Amino acid sequence: MSVVLAHYLHDLNPYVIRFTETFGVRWYGLAYVLGFVVVYLVIKRITERGWCMLKPHEVADFVTYGALLGVLVGGRLGYMVLHDTENFLRAPWIFFQINKGGMASHGGILGLTIYIFAYARFKGYRTLNLGDAMVIPATLGLFFGRLANFINGELFGRPASVPWAVKFPTEIHHSSFDPAARAQLDGFGALPMASHELMQRAAADPALREALESVLNPRHPSQIYQALMEGLLLFVILLLLRTRVRRLPEGLLTAVFFGGYSVLRIIGEMFREPDSGTALVFGVMSNNQFYTLFLLLVTIGFALAARRNARLGRFTGPGHPAAG
Repeated sequence: MSVVLAHYLHDLNPYVIRFTETFGVRWYGLAYVLGFVVVYLVIKRITERGWCMLKPHEVADFVTYGALLGVLVGGRLGYMVLHDTENFLRAPWIFFQINKGGMASHGGILGLTIYIFAYARFKGYRTLNLGDAMVIPATLGLFFGRLANFINGELFGRPASVPWAVKFPTEIHHSSFDPAARAQLDGFGALPMASHELMQRAAADPALREALESVLNPRHPSQIYQALMEGLLLFVILLLLRTRVRRLPEGLLTAVFFGGYSVLRIIGEMFREPDSGTALVFGVMSNNQFYTLFLLLVTIGFALAARRNARLGRFTGPGHPAAG
């Protein structure tokens, strides 16, 4: 006897609180706020223990400008350059249309790296010393961001038959969506609608919900996979190194972050549907996997720098506060 599995039809609302039809507090924005708070609290604790050259009173400014100039500007610019190049070159001002979405984690990481380097030079601190402090809470920022991606129903996974697979209504806007199914939904006037609006209407229209159930593919909730790997797992690894290793060369945590993120991101992307309208690079990897390869090269540089710091006696950790 065969059992027909009813997969979850994604119907989460991207708004935490909605004041008007188009204005409210979104989970995605809240993820950035939570990430900011966590980064501040963790780095503040690190500075109080003497594991970073930053002074406790400098943490607020360091984190604030890092979020604005590094993560937001870097993430937005990264998205424009890597994923929306044609439109960006034609109309560069769309960079400021953040309300329409579009952030790239690769760009955010690169932007934050550049910011830390500039801040360290300005203050006379060692770049890797500050980097080691930032990478630990940054993983939790990635964790919150991926959870927000799931709530938005975006960046979904490849078709799957696993029991926990999810049917994402945003699939109807993806270039891989079946044209025949698209025509079927067009009869309901569903195609121009955003995902949450579509599900609100489906709640009152059983025929529309049944149509969605029949044409959407069950998919891996790859956002959750990536949240657990790139975010939570990497956070635990870095935290254990920070708190348990007594002689930790400066730069080692930064190297572990870049290396761990790269490997886990490449694995996570195996379950994620490639971005709409993009082709596989070299026929075997998604564009995001290809971009991540460059972070692996960066990892080598940080690892060599950590080795050099070990020879110079620059260690931090329990019993080894950072030297000025």
